[in-house]
Amino acid sequence: MGIHRLNHAVLYVSDLARSVAFYRDVLGFRPIPMTPDGFGGAAFLQAPGSTNDHDLGLFEVGAGTGPSTAGRGTVGLYHLAWEVDTLDELEVTAQRLAAAGALVGASDHGTTKSLYGQDPDGLEFEIVWLVPADRLDDAALAARKRIGRLDLDAERRRYGGQTRGGVGVSVPA
Repeated sequence: MGIHRLNHAVLYVSDLARSVAFYRDVLGFRPIPMTPDGFGGAAFLQAPGSTNDHDLGLFEVGAGTGPSTAGRGTVGLYHLAWEVDTLDELEVTAQRLAAAGALVGASDHGTTKSLYGQDPDGLEFEIVWLVPADRLDDAALAARKRIGRLDLDAERRRYGGQTRGGVGVSVPA
């Protein structure tokens, strides 16, 4: 048996409508219409461009619940990472996250260029662009040993804003 990829993620949220609006309006996820006898207190969404049944499930646990203490007081998931195709898309995502007050960081990991955000419940996620396999050079590979400041303008000059990321890495060549 070999695992190929993550099919979907499911998150517990305090306010379903607020979370659906965030993932829809900020990250472009599309809510999947549910039948009248579907899951009450749950929503299923597709990522932009996805043909998957759903990429994200949200289950409401109510406003009386406390924030996650994963990584601070308990074990648990740190974050999920979603991939974008181009550095131009990463820039648009950075702008949308910043406008929503949800951008909490940006890092250059050498072979990946990453944004970090938090949803309305404070659950962290990463939006990432991967350097294509044919563009991996010694400098990018060496930079994996450190976390640097992300300079999207410099990365677009180096790789091109419309260069498709992940080719030969996470996407077949």
